[in-house]
Amino acid sequence: MVVDHLQREESKRYKLSRYTGPTTKLSRREGQELFLKGDRSYTDKAARRLDVKPGQSQSNFRQKYSEYAVRLREKQKLKRIFGLTEKQFRNNYIKAAKENGVTGHNLISNLERRLDNVVYRLGMLSSRSEARQYVNHGHILVNGKKVDIPSFIVSLEDRIELKEKIRDNVRVKSSIESVARRGVPDWLELNSEKLEGIIKRLPNREDFKQPVDEQLIIEFYSKL
Repeated sequence: MVVDHLQREESKRYKLSRYTGPTTKLSRREGQELFLKGDRSYTDKAARRLDVKPGQSQSNFRQKYSEYAVRLREKQKLKRIFGLTEKQFRNNYIKAAKENGVTGHNLISNLERRLDNVVYRLGMLSSRSEARQYVNHGHILVNGKKVDIPSFIVSLEDRIELKEKIRDNVRVKSSIESVARRGVPDWLELNSEKLEGIIKRLPNREDFKQPVDEQLIIEFYSKL
């Protein structure tokens, strides 16, 4: 059954609950670019096989999903975009559901405010996974203080910067040089010379441009 296959996929290729397999397969599984490979995600080559699911040999293959599977796929898509484990994503959903406002909008806004995502969005590093690694290693400062927790939630007017010793890092320089390709969201402000960013305003649903139907995610969790 399709559902059984999708449920098995939850645990496949995960180590300590975090996916360790080829990131290209995740984009192919969702049928859209999830921008998990840094600058390589913006090339024409990256889009060539998005219509071919992993394990398929024919691009015209069509699979019929149940309602449960459709909602699962949407949840998987957003979880993978931000590189979270199942437990982390579920905890973010629970937190969003307790806050005032629309749960789906709260969820996406909170995910956007994660420190690893903000470092990526500012263009300091080329992917969320790379940004998460640098945060874990203590290379990121928030308002002048080291923060080594990727899930740290930034606030209005917070200042994000790289430690002095890694500002000449090849990966950092390469990412800053290519930031014009993907741009910086208007809720953030980047000073590329000082390698620091400011949270100008808190992100809203409209700031997240990738096609995700958060209502399907709400329905997925409400039926568990």
